[in-house]
Amino acid sequence: MAGVKVLDLTQIMAGPMCTMLLADMGADVIKVERPGSGDDTRRMGSRYANGFAAGFLALNRNKRSIALDLRAEAGKRVFRRLAAATDVVVENFRPGVMERLELGYDALAALNPRLVYASISGFGGSGPYRSRGGFDLVAQGMSGLMSITGFPDGPPAKVGVPITDIGAGSFTAFGILAAYIHAQRTGQGQQVDASLLEAGIAFTVWESAEYFAIGEVPGPLGSAHRVNAPYQALRTSDGYINIGAASQPTWEQFCRAIGQEALIADARYREPNDRKARESELAELLEGILSEHTTDYWMEHLESAGVVAGPILNMEQVYGNEQVLAREMKVALTDENGDEFNNIGVPVKLSATPGRIRQRAPALGQHTRAVLREHGFTAAEVDALLAAGTVTE
Repeated sequence: MAGVKVLDLTQIMAGPMCTMLLADMGADVIKVERPGSGDDTRRMGSRYANGFAAGFLALNRNKRSIALDLRAEAGKRVFRRLAAATDVVVENFRPGVMERLELGYDALAALNPRLVYASISGFGGSGPYRSRGGFDLVAQGMSGLMSITGFPDGPPAKVGVPITDIGAGSFTAFGILAAYIHAQRTGQGQQVDASLLEAGIAFTVWESAEYFAIGEVPGPLGSAHRVNAPYQALRTSDGYINIGAASQPTWEQFCRAIGQEALIADARYREPNDRKARESELAELLEGILSEHTTDYWMEHLESAGVVAGPILNMEQVYGNEQVLAREMKVALTDENGDEFNNIGVPVKLSATPGRIRQRAPALGQHTRAVLREHGFTAAEVDALLAAGTVTE
């Protein structure tokens, strides 16, 4: 995506995730932040020795920062000038905010008909809930995710990561790329509209399919699968192991690997639907067998037998795992000040034009002067904007 310009007005999680994915693939992402405070994520969570918040560094790598006051008329004029020469604008304010600033899609498309303008919000740009604020927790609840997460008869539980934020950001990046291809072919830009609610619903593939088919409302299953068994975490002598023995061939492989070939012919568990119908009973039986040895013991036996299985790793174990390291999902960087920090690697690999982490997240306003000069502002104009407080560096 080298040469693609993106103006990024987003903060916290969903929007920055979207623009980070674009930046990793080479787009020039200019993060437009409030003077003085910037993205709220700059003040959230643990900090490195250099003062940067760890979460901000994780989500805003490969970007440049300009501090610009969009409430000031002069700031709006600056933004319009930048937007006229950009390919993509991404924002995650509540619907209507950008229109009140006179920086909505229609206003900017009049200046730049090829512009791809992406908006991410809690509930989307239309419908009765469009003006509501939305956070991942709320979206997880309203999308059905919290009704199917956790264990039966337990309290509501959310997915451990902000999955609707991450999903909305990822889906928006996909939408931007599709719209950008269209703009390249036709010269016509368009608006991309995504929401946390719809991202959450999009993840309920099995649950929605079953509900549509038979009308039953699905509930939480712990680590079990909606339609297959055994496909869950089972106890060993020193922890748990995830077993993926859902199909008939993998079930038979699994039985042989644990020395229980008799289960293959057992009428109670002969067919996939039989095993699912007796899932709890089957899990108890299997845990009685697996608890005789450690997770490592079973992993060695199951892997050699071709059974799909895996341990449950904590974050320390994840970033010490040989496969994770071989796939470069832990990236160590040293910035221009000699400060070192780690980052999650690029999760998709391209053979000819791979994404990469080129630089750490920017300080607030670090690139204000450079960005404005690149867009035709004279040194005197930049000095005047700085003096007025319209921009900061």
